[in-house]
Amino acid sequence: MKLREIAEKLNFKELTPELFTVESPEVSRGHVSDLLSDVLANAPAGGVLVTLQVHMNVIAVAMHSGLVAVIFSSDRIPDDEVIKKAAEEGIALFVSEESSFDIAGQLYESGVRGEN
Repeated sequence: MKLREIAEKLNFKELTPELFTVESPEVSRGHVSDLLSDVLANAPAGGVLVTLQVHMNVIAVAMHSGLVAVIFSSDRIPDDEVIKKAAEEGIALFVSEESSFDIAGQLYESGVRGEN
């Protein structure tokens, strides 16, 4: 499913809408973690990350892991510098009022699976 379709279906708020001036990537894999070393070791390239963490290191880890998007759970919103850096690096950012657990379930129902 396309990232834009997932975001619309699950009612995510876009923090980097400027990234959708081009084709939205297909997403079939994801990872949920607040431990960035776990994300580095286990997040699938081309996938999405669901996390509570909203600091700049999340963007660095997402870049290194080859993720296409980060979804911040529980209505947590990063500061403007984090959003700007993500946009510069082509990493889409979204926020949801749902918990990480609920977002993971919704993503799974939409066809997004874990790496293993």
